[in-house]
Amino acid sequence: MIDHDRLFKELIANFFMEFIELFLPEVRDYVEAGSVELLDKEVFTDITAGERHEVDLVAKVRFKGQDTCFLVHVENQAQPQSNFAKRMFAYFARLHEKHDLPVYPIAVFTYNTPFSLQPDSYQVTFPDRVVLNFQFRAIQLNRFRWQDFARKKNPAASALMAKMRIAPEDRARVKLECVRLLSTLKLNEAKAQVILGFVDSYLRLDQEEQARYGVELQKLEPVEREKVMEVTMSWREAALQEGLLLGKQEGMLSVITHQIETRFGQLDAATREQIERLNPDQLRDLADALLDFSRVEDLAKWLESA
Repeated sequence: MIDHDRLFKELIANFFMEFIELFLPEVRDYVEAGSVELLDKEVFTDITAGERHEVDLVAKVRFKGQDTCFLVHVENQAQPQSNFAKRMFAYFARLHEKHDLPVYPIAVFTYNTPFSLQPDSYQVTFPDRVVLNFQFRAIQLNRFRWQDFARKKNPAASALMAKMRIAPEDRARVKLECVRLLSTLKLNEAKAQVILGFVDSYLRLDQEEQARYGVELQKLEPVEREKVMEVTMSWREAALQEGLLLGKQEGMLSVITHQIETRFGQLDAATREQIERLNPDQLRDLADALLDFSRVEDLAKWLESA
């Protein structure tokens, strides 16, 4: 199961201003640069329902050129929920009361369907008046075209394209575009890992899609293709080392196989079976040896001698 809340919270926490710049440039214009302070976990208790609710992400920022601050609340919604707008208002009211600061509420709808426009307000009305008209900013990813973000020099775009509206036959191409865009950004390794982990979680390719990914990769210019492969290999190596440290045999196999197929195309059944028979120590040796392989024949020779 994908931990949607963790993935989105980690992504936006690492790229908060980039996220704001991508979707809310008008807000970016009145936020003081360098003033972002991510607040600790905000938990509210619903006494009547006996439930505890944790707010996804709250940042405290300053208005540009002023000493006054406001809060930005970002809530990820991974599945449709009939009372979501009411819950956004409840969070707003409690945050406003607790911190005594203005609150800018943002909802990020990340589910694949429905495609219909989702509500962005909560009202309390009477026949003679509107008592409450609460509005929040709604970012509904499945209504965005990934093609419009592929050339934006923004790490948030590199990740969030993976959750935009994607035709089934375009999944491999979109994954490649996410990694290609990332390869053009000057990010440290830890931040690049956040994006690649996010993309891989939502665009897990089957064998046919992986083969299509390899075809699309070969269409890139040589310099661009090399950058993509370097980024991918770096992340796979980190994931592999984590799997080795945790002793996750199945994860190790998956990562190594993905590394090989990214570089050389889809493996035949016999080669895949040879790799699956390797023990953990041999898998570690193969992971190291992969760095020196330049063609699939190098893999075949290594397996023969293993």
